[in-house]
Amino acid sequence: MKDNDRQTLSESFIINNYLKKLNFNKKESFNFENDGAYLSISENKKIVVSNDTIVEGVDFFTNDDADSIANKIICYNLSDISSMGAMPYCFNLSLGLPKKISKKWLRSFSSKILKLQKKYKFFLLGGDIAQTKHIVISATFFGRIASGRIIRRDGAKINDDIWVTGNLGNSFAGLMFKKNIIKTNDSIKKFFIKKYLYPDPCMIGDKLRLIATSAIDISDGFYGDLNKLLQPNNLGANIDVKSIPILPKLKNLILSHKFKINKLLSAGDDYEILFTSDPKKKYLINALSKKNKIKITKIGTIINKKGIYADGKILSLNKKSFQYNF
Repeated sequence: MKDNDRQTLSESFIINNYLKKLNFNKKESFNFENDGAYLSISENKKIVVSNDTIVEGVDFFTNDDADSIANKIICYNLSDISSMGAMPYCFNLSLGLPKKISKKWLRSFSSKILKLQKKYKFFLLGGDIAQTKHIVISATFFGRIASGRIIRRDGAKINDDIWVTGNLGNSFAGLMFKKNIIKTNDSIKKFFIKKYLYPDPCMIGDKLRLIATSAIDISDGFYGDLNKLLQPNNLGANIDVKSIPILPKLKNLILSHKFKINKLLSAGDDYEILFTSDPKKKYLINALSKKNKIKITKIGTIINKKGIYADGKILSLNKKSFQYNF
């Protein structure tokens, strides 16, 4: 093997150079630039499709409970489905399990999925099981669009407002506690570790279809995922950093442990929805927030200048979002 044949390969490099050509430019794939793809059932009915894979030692710790692992693989996909304006219908599940796997682990894993099924109304369609050295889990979800359009990443327009649901950074703090990088009292530690282990997806995407011009779920980091909304149309964003929703107890941790806010906002695993909309739709968003008791915060504006600006000053970020490198 030549030395230059073993350079570091990023996810995006692999997709752009080896996988995109396999979609034959079919519109249903969104050119691999959305949270999922779709299949047309009829002129007005579409099925949204998403897939996620998690690996022991990479996406979750070896000693994590089975129910938290189940929660992650399901909620990762639910978040993708929601960000495109769909509601879950069914899913395929593939399990790579080591010989040491126990009945207790399997009971806990399946029981958690059943709870989520009852809450979000979807069923298991099929899947596969294989023997592996470490736990590897992959799920493909199929979501229903009642009628109308799928929310895409490429619809943002100049002067659109930028909104985000929930609070950001909680999962990052939980991971720091899991790694013993930060320490504080037990109640705060338990709170953030739970946020990391049990992400709770924001399932209001179907209600945003007539409001949002573009949307994405925040899985790989706020700045990086925002950039994915900007790139398709060569746009930029001016962000009011002080308006970014961060819990007071997390702000205290940032101050006491001297974390840079940009590190937190590049970390990911928030599974909130980041979206843009016409300023005239502000009253609809506020009404949606109140009716569904979901925090939705305006944090910035789309501008006709490439780049992400914090309070008018361009951000220079070495790492905007998470990517696997090989």
